[in-house]
Amino acid sequence: MEKMIAYCGLECSKCPALIAKKENNDELRKKTADEWSKQFNAEMKPEDINCDGCLSTGVLIGYCNICEIRKCGIEKKVENCAYCDDYICEKLEKWFKNVPDAKNRLEEIRKNK
Repeated sequence: MEKMIAYCGLECSKCPALIAKKENNDELRKKTADEWSKQFNAEMKPEDINCDGCLSTGVLIGYCNICEIRKCGIEKKVENCAYCDDYICEKLEKWFKNVPDAKNRLEEIRKNK
């Protein structure tokens, strides 16, 4: 599978929701729904575990449908936030506090672009 980096720096191509949809893998959907239900303290069903990735215009999972970082990236027509003239914005600063790996990924992209 081709590597897909979300606007925020998450690696969509490693997300089980994207993998489950691409492979039509019901066992992975069930496993992921169980894990995420516990992790996020929210009931998730296997049929909820389907996503085409942040950069797509197709099916998105949960929060990705309302993500402000994604919305901003689409409006600015950037490949991801590493390509944005306003990098690092306030939205990303908050995000990076919780997901430092995302920052590292975007920093690496910026360094190599």
